[in-house]
Amino acid sequence: PKSATTTPTKHSNPESPPMLATWFDRTFSDLRNQFRWSFLPPLMVYFAAGIQGLTSIVGVFFVKDYLGLSAEFLTSLTFWTVLPWTLKMPLGHLVDIIWRWKAILVYLGASLLAASLSIMYGLITSPEEMRAYMPVEYWYVLSTLLAPCGYVLQDVVADGMAVEAVPATDDQGNEIDETRLKVQHTTMQTLGRIALFTGYVSVALVNIFMFDGIEQKSEAEKVTIYGQIYFAALIIPLVSISGVLLASFLKQKRRVALRAMGMAKDAITDLVDRTGDPTTPNMWFFGGGLVFVILSLTVGLGNVVGAKEIVFVASLAIIIFMMRMLAKELTPAKAKMLFGTAIVVFIFRAMPSPGPGLGWFEIDVLKFDQQFLAVLSLITAFLALAGMIVLRPLMAEKPINTIIIILTITSTILFVPSIALYYGIHNWTSSFTGGVVDARFIAILDTAIEAPLGQIAVIPLLAWIARNAPTNLKATFFAVMASFINLALSAGSLLTTYLNKVFTITREVKNADTGTIEVAANYDQLGYLLIAVLIITFVAPLAAIYIVQRSPLKTFD
Repeated sequence: PKSATTTPTKHSNPESPPMLATWFDRTFSDLRNQFRWSFLPPLMVYFAAGIQGLTSIVGVFFVKDYLGLSAEFLTSLTFWTVLPWTLKMPLGHLVDIIWRWKAILVYLGASLLAASLSIMYGLITSPEEMRAYMPVEYWYVLSTLLAPCGYVLQDVVADGMAVEAVPATDDQGNEIDETRLKVQHTTMQTLGRIALFTGYVSVALVNIFMFDGIEQKSEAEKVTIYGQIYFAALIIPLVSISGVLLASFLKQKRRVALRAMGMAKDAITDLVDRTGDPTTPNMWFFGGGLVFVILSLTVGLGNVVGAKEIVFVASLAIIIFMMRMLAKELTPAKAKMLFGTAIVVFIFRAMPSPGPGLGWFEIDVLKFDQQFLAVLSLITAFLALAGMIVLRPLMAEKPINTIIIILTITSTILFVPSIALYYGIHNWTSSFTGGVVDARFIAILDTAIEAPLGQIAVIPLLAWIARNAPTNLKATFFAVMASFINLALSAGSLLTTYLNKVFTITREVKNADTGTIEVAANYDQLGYLLIAVLIITFVAPLAAIYIVQRSPLKTFD
């Protein structure tokens, strides 16, 4: 035996390199190995959804500089833009029914997106011509509402394509074992979110380039850049359409390969286009969607007091009813687990944001310009992208509760710099570091502006649905559960509205003709608002996990 006093050599710890190599292999190499070309079409549609952020910074400055809309109105508008996503329920069932012709919905969604972007391009480049037909504010609201309608149509098809992209058989037509299918479904859902955030990173880089030196440019030059960005955004619907065309090409290629192997035509159709029995139309799903639309239009356009609350409660009731119907297709144990998981994810995604007041403060007081906001967006998206890749093995192995706890703590920590900046910590740090650690330096740490890590919490739930839902109801399951967790965003918007009523934030508004100040900037209560958001965001998800895990709905998946 070796002496205990033997001097360790450079390689005396043989476990470290294998452990590192194992981690790298599980995190990166396996992700590459699991990729299939059939994954690419839905990833293109998800990527198109990611690059929609190309116009987000321009939109903020357009509203701030040209529209006299209050923070309360903008948060209310956000509520209505989120609601179309609850229509994924009937749309998902429609995708199951018209499975072979689902691409039509992508083309329709692309048309709505093109109309929305064209309106904004016209408002920026030819405002007087647009104003001749309708007030600028009306055009803006119309554009804002068209966009989510287009995205939801494309997204509901992408979910169905994501299920279809994971083949149930290998190239020879042999069935793939269940363990491998589970891994591939998790990988597909992870790659879908990676594609989404790759789009975010891409548009952040474009914005950084487009806004370079914008603080020195004249107002006319800024308007020109804004118009160029909206014109470039017209590529978004083209990307999603390209994904559908690629899917058709790959399907045809596989048909040819299977035909060359001697497989019968009917068998090829069943294998390539859809496995399982045809979907029987369930009018409850369409009826629920119709009730939702009628209720939303009646309440929303009728100036009913508490319209948002009425629509939210009714939508929640309809979706929960549909979830209970779908749960009958599962075993009792799986149904309880699905509800428990969905509740935890719902609470996590229903957390409020500060609203537009924080962005106004950063622009007016901290003097953050368009390019720097693009840098922050890049860091935000990159962090979420890296988190999805690094946490993929964890998501495949650990229960959703563990993921939510990690994300809750991370989001809370990342939100602290916003509060610190409001209370002027940058003045103190800048004086002690010779101006190095200033407001922008600290803001680089604040990557929770849009809470992108919330997307990570959805991945395990979607992978679970892809694995466990009946084959002929995959898109319906996806749509109903997505409607439920997306309705959480409406809940978060409502909470944000309530907080903005309690803590009033106003930005400076000048008369466009005289230049006189009509509304003075007031950020006195922004600090209280930020602290309230921080506390709610930290406490609520952890409390939800505690309660669910001590109920019959507890989950270990």
